[in-house]
Amino acid sequence: MPADLLATPDLLRSVFRQHAAGVAVITARGEEGPVGFTATSLTSVSAEPSLLSFGVGTGASSWPAIAAADHVGVHVLGEHQQELAATFARSGADRFGPPTGWREGPEGVPVLDGVLAWLVGRVVARVPAGDHRIVIAEVVHGDPSGTGRPLLYHQGRFQRLRD
Repeated sequence: MPADLLATPDLLRSVFRQHAAGVAVITARGEEGPVGFTATSLTSVSAEPSLLSFGVGTGASSWPAIAAADHVGVHVLGEHQQELAATFARSGADRFGPPTGWREGPEGVPVLDGVLAWLVGRVVARVPAGDHRIVIAEVVHGDPSGTGRPLLYHQGRFQRLRD
């Protein structure tokens, strides 16, 4: 078998660089304040009941709060929010300091301003998956009324949707 077809972490990363994904920010209320991270693994799981999922690394700074949270916030970012996505992806960044606009939302979850849509979900499962956990949450609140076009992640960069 050719070496380029062997299953390795680099092969997985290389293939998924070819996959364009929507960009979301996941938030939760932690013991020491709000936490959050940028995610491209957001998935709709079920309509009845309304379930969503996302992956989070167990080594991530947000993981302890996500591991203990009863509820999480899920924010779909618009193409005008590349800097916000980068802030929540950057290790050590002050994610909730200025210029990030946010408020306490339903269930005490941090809700970001200016997003295309947001949901608050009640965590129903955290499934071990290698060095990550797949978090499954049942939607309990939300607002789909933001305007604009979605922010995408492709080839290791945040990108705009083209017609």
